[in-house]
Amino acid sequence: MIAVEGLKVEFGVKPLFSDASFVINDRDRIALVGKNGAGKSTMLKILCGKEHPTAGTVNVPTDTTIGYLPQVMILQDDTTVREEAQKAFADIQKVKDRIDRMERQLNERTDYESESYMALVEKFTTEHERYQMLGAEGYEAEIERTLLGLGFLRTDLERPTSEFSGGWRMRIELAKILLRRPDVLLLDEPTNHLDIESIQWLEQFLAQSASAVVLVSHDRAFINNVSNRTLEISCGKVIDYRVKYDEYVTLRKERREQQLRAYENQQKEMADIRDFVERFRYKPTKAVQVQQRLRQLEKMVPIEIDEVDNSAMHLKFPPCLRSGDYPVICDEVKKEYAHVVFDHVNLTIKRGEKVAFVGKNGEGKSTLVKCIMGEIPFEGSLKIGHNVQIGYFAQNQAQLLDESLTVFQTIDNVAKGDVRLRINDILGAFMFGGEASDKYVKVLSGGERSRLAMIRLLLEPVNLLILDEPTNHLDMPSKDVLKEAIKAFDGTAIIVSHDREFLDGLVTKVFEFGGGKVREHIGGIYDFLQTKKISELNELNNAPQLSKAPVSTVAPAAKEPSASTQSYAEHKEQQKRIKKAERAVEDSERKIAKMEERLKELDELLSDVKNASDMTLVTEYTDTKRQLDEEVERWEQLSEELECIK
Repeated sequence: MIAVEGLKVEFGVKPLFSDASFVINDRDRIALVGKNGAGKSTMLKILCGKEHPTAGTVNVPTDTTIGYLPQVMILQDDTTVREEAQKAFADIQKVKDRIDRMERQLNERTDYESESYMALVEKFTTEHERYQMLGAEGYEAEIERTLLGLGFLRTDLERPTSEFSGGWRMRIELAKILLRRPDVLLLDEPTNHLDIESIQWLEQFLAQSASAVVLVSHDRAFINNVSNRTLEISCGKVIDYRVKYDEYVTLRKERREQQLRAYENQQKEMADIRDFVERFRYKPTKAVQVQQRLRQLEKMVPIEIDEVDNSAMHLKFPPCLRSGDYPVICDEVKKEYAHVVFDHVNLTIKRGEKVAFVGKNGEGKSTLVKCIMGEIPFEGSLKIGHNVQIGYFAQNQAQLLDESLTVFQTIDNVAKGDVRLRINDILGAFMFGGEASDKYVKVLSGGERSRLAMIRLLLEPVNLLILDEPTNHLDMPSKDVLKEAIKAFDGTAIIVSHDREFLDGLVTKVFEFGGGKVREHIGGIYDFLQTKKISELNELNNAPQLSKAPVSTVAPAAKEPSASTQSYAEHKEQQKRIKKAERAVEDSERKIAKMEERLKELDELLSDVKNASDMTLVTEYTDTKRQLDEEVERWEQLSEELECIK
């Protein structure tokens, strides 16, 4: 399908890779692997034609279509989710528009016997048959299936894309690519913005797809479940392993051991030659042999060894104070914004437990973490135990680093004791080896900053770890280092993650967030996934059987509250809701008034001939007008909610 021959890419003195040759066949599921900076993303860009190699060719047949999902892309904000997904069927939509136009013409005309009318009928019939052959009748259903599979709700489909975070908008782009059903799919870290359920759906989709797939991912379970072939970029070469990822890991280990033995033999041979030359350099009788040895030395091509595997390095948290028996206790915790995020949360986390918070994005995992950290207000009781020292890794943790320090200084400032002697080893395990440790924080990418923040957390004396999506920017060896460190950690850990492989063998309890509730599942992540599938089947047959019962088992009350007490409590709660809704409406009205005032000012400025071509003012006017329309719509919704409450 795609033939790559003699590919070479140079950015500096040393080529990124050279003499790369391979073929992508139908139904290939290729995992593209290698350390960070090896050239994986560059390879994908070359395959889809967005970048050009220094040398070599990429031969793509003219009728072969390619779908490419980059890690970062510019996203549109002017449509709804459904309309944006419909762009995947732009060709079908054009055909439909032509059919609609011809149908209107047929209805309007009365010259039924004319040649032009008969020609129009024939053309209409041909286009309609083509429309049906393109599978147009079911494309709306296919759009829904794909968007729901990637985690959207049906109510989300008519919402503007501008209301969604970058991660959700990347899902829309992924949906568009999948809906086009290209011959070759190139996916660069597709799981970074997906939750566990969406990742599993994507696995099944790719397994059933007729497309060839080339993907880059640090999610070991996902890449192993999808792949049937592995391409490794290492030491500037591309090595083809025709096996899935897990088998590749075994073969690679054997290959590296062979490389090491060959390297040691070559080094011994080179040392023997140099020794011979030094001993007999000045003996005339040995001059010929010396010259032969020197020529032999010049012809020898040094054997390169794959990068050193640091994943076996063990990292331990420093000792810390013993916490109380129950570091976190939630009692009837509730959090709401415009809607209820979660309610009646009752959970207890014991000292030493490693637990996972899982669920779809937007269901409240990070929100509950912020409640535990005391960063946001909430209703109910949330107690942090005695002597608890929290180490918190938030998704925006990287922004809190001191930009004036180097990577080494950042870690040196928190390292204590013997750990200071191993700073370079620790940095190497997290891809900051060699000169990278001298980089200043201000020049690091977002991913590099996240990794640095993770290292710093690993060295602080804490007894409660809270990690919010800690693996998003870590490669597999670095994730192994982190996982082993948490397993050996004496304290308590709460991990918010969608990485099944990372959670497997690490957590013994799973808290599932969904539908405004938090449910407890005893066991590991794969136990939870298995139970969940059974639970869903049971619910279809027998609605009252809930294996996903709320975590809280509240002790029976000593006596039922009286009717008057209950009525007063309900009235108080009602008044609280009304006041909250009224504040939201008033806040929205203030925003609307402020934007209307600004639009008047901009109208006056733009009416002046001098400012008519000022694009800054034009852009501000357009943005303000869009924000005003959105806020008016929000005000109407808030007003309706207030009326309902009253």
